[in-house]
Amino acid sequence: MTTNTPSPPSYWYSESADDDRGARVMNAMRSYRAAEMAMRRRTQSSMAMGENELLVLRFLTRASASGREVTPMDLARHLGVSTASVTALLDRLERSGHLERRPHPSDRRKVLVSTTGHAEIEMRDTLSSMHARMMQATRGMSESETVAVISFLHRMQCAVADFCDAAGSACCSLVGPPAPEPTPLLVDAVTAPDAAA
Repeated sequence: MTTNTPSPPSYWYSESADDDRGARVMNAMRSYRAAEMAMRRRTQSSMAMGENELLVLRFLTRASASGREVTPMDLARHLGVSTASVTALLDRLERSGHLERRPHPSDRRKVLVSTTGHAEIEMRDTLSSMHARMMQATRGMSESETVAVISFLHRMQCAVADFCDAAGSACCSLVGPPAPEPTPLLVDAVTAPDAAA
């Protein structure tokens, strides 16, 4: 004699309606993340670069657009690596013609780093059509939809960065004080062409 036992809920989700909706959202996010990672691999292959090289170029492009000067130490902090690692990375990008280093105008101990025109053209050529498609996907959203998506992404950022425990779970919940502004790394995934590599 066999008995039919119900299968347990998948992964960590319960069988509540709330968690069913959450599971569908998480699955959609995983699918997006997989597509984004595949796009990043294609971009790296097309530009013959690794992930950190592209992160450096995106950081420098954003800094240039906002008029900020960048030093190797700034890049080391951004990447979370040693200054020696950044030096080797900058050497490679300088040899390939993607960036240039020059002395700081007022502090002889510092060096400033910036992208070259070649790097900006290559990134624009590589990423512009993909960026246009991503922006097209946002067109037609109402203001309330936009606010809901941004709020959701802020809450997810809190959750994956372990901010929930530090903030007493307020930043991860639907009801509560506004979530903190996203870090550049979250915005990188979904915004400007220099960010979507």
